[in-house]
Amino acid sequence: MSTDNAASGQGRSDRHLVLWDVDHTLVRIGGGVSRAIYAQAFESVTGRPLNALADMSGRTERAITVDTLRLNGIDEPEVRFAAFYSALATAAEQQADRIREFGIVLPGAREALDSCAAHNIVQSAATGNIRPIAMTKLTTLAVGADLDFSVGGYGDDGSDRADLVRQARKRAAEKYGHDFAGTRTVVVGDTPHDVRGARDADALAVAVASGNSTAEELRQAGADIVLTSLRDFPVHCGEALGW
Repeated sequence: MSTDNAASGQGRSDRHLVLWDVDHTLVRIGGGVSRAIYAQAFESVTGRPLNALADMSGRTERAITVDTLRLNGIDEPEVRFAAFYSALATAAEQQADRIREFGIVLPGAREALDSCAAHNIVQSAATGNIRPIAMTKLTTLAVGADLDFSVGGYGDDGSDRADLVRQARKRAAEKYGHDFAGTRTVVVGDTPHDVRGARDADALAVAVASGNSTAEELRQAGADIVLTSLRDFPVHCGEALGW
């Protein structure tokens, strides 16, 4: 789905919006690529080498940026947001070869995306990454062609995952003519942060035990559906999506 293509069926009351987390849900990228992106961006913006990187697991780019800048002795980090986000986007593009080398598409991800596309479901992202990084990761690994990135929720939309979901729902409503209220918005992620963000935004929380959180931890966080991998998505999520 093109980012500029409002799919047919605008205004239908039965449409769903599926918002995918990126890292450890659709793809996994090792090799220290994430640190390399931050190190390159930090040096570009501050002229200094990166000494410490904040915890990244399940967090938004805004939260990671604030903590990373503070850990490295940068006061008033909010003043640096625009420059830092731009530098992160540039660094991600320049790390594309390493993303390709050290990145994998997780089992079942392509099939899960295809199953949603086959049922005319609006798909986008709810990810801690800023939009350019999410797009670079997914396009470099040749996955996510059916995601409408223009209506997603991203790491510069806030520090709370629920804000990302609400922002994505708002953007999708404006573009597609439907509010995707309640559980007509489905959030798929691999951490308790994803689950809580979905629940706090009154969306359906689908958790995949493909990252560092166990299935039990995801259930305890309040996930409505817990999957071992995205191979299980078409079977276990079809009813929730009206298939």
